[in-house]
Amino acid sequence: MAGVPAIIAFDEIDSTNAEARRRAEAGEAGPVWITAARQTAGRGRRGRAWETGSGNLAASYLFTTSKPPAEAAQVSFIAALAVADLAAAFVPASLVSLKWPNDPLIAGRKASGILVESGQRDGMLWVVVGVGVNLAAAPVAAERPATTFAEHMTAPPPAPLDALNIMAESFERWLTLWNGAGFEPIAEAWTRRAHGLGEACIARLGTETVEGVAEGLDTDGALRLRLADGSLRRISAGDVFFGEAA
Repeated sequence: MAGVPAIIAFDEIDSTNAEARRRAEAGEAGPVWITAARQTAGRGRRGRAWETGSGNLAASYLFTTSKPPAEAAQVSFIAALAVADLAAAFVPASLVSLKWPNDPLIAGRKASGILVESGQRDGMLWVVVGVGVNLAAAPVAAERPATTFAEHMTAPPPAPLDALNIMAESFERWLTLWNGAGFEPIAEAWTRRAHGLGEACIARLGTETVEGVAEGLDTDGALRLRLADGSLRRISAGDVFFGEAA
C-alpha cells in the first residue's frame, strides 16, 4: 500500500474544499490532503454552511480517477469509515456508528460532516472529499443533534493535525481496498457499523417524503427502503431520519 499523501496545512482559508477545487481546476491531480485551522466559508451538503469551530478538524482530499462519477461517489462511504476508525481510536467503539449515506455518529449524534464534489478535466475525473470532524466543539444551532469527541473522552481530544494523520492513514487503507476489490468489502464494513438498519425511517428527497424501513445498502450504495405496501424503494440521494429526529 502506498504511503499517506502529503498534507498541506493553512492557518486560515475560505474552505478546504474550495481550495482543493481550485487546485483541481488548475490541473493538480493529487493525491493530497488540504487542511486549515479555520475556515471562513465552510460548506456542507446541499450548500449548507459548515462551522469548523476551534479545535476541530477541517480537511479535504483531492485525487484523480478514471472511474465514472457514479462509482467515484462511493468514496463518501470510504470517508465515513475513516472517520469512524478515527472516532473509535478515542471514544468507546460501541458508541460509533454510521448513518446513511455518510454521517458518522457518536452515541447517536452527528460528529462529522462529509461532502464529495467532482469535475472533469483532460478526460479524467477529479474528486474532492471534504471532511469536518467535531473534535472539541459542536456547531451552534445544528440542524441535527450533534456531539464531539471531547464529550465522550476523559482526556483532551486529539489536535486536528494529529487526528488528520490517523484518519488519512485509515482512508488510504480503505481506498486501496476499494480500488482493488470494488465496493462490496466497503459496503460490508459500513454495514457492520450501520445506524438504524431494520428500523422505521423517513427519507426526505427534495419535494418528496418517503417512509419505510431501512433494509441496507444496495450494490451501488443506494439505501434500500421497504415501504408499507411491501414494495422496495431505492434511495440514492436525500436525508434520512430515524426515531425522534424524524
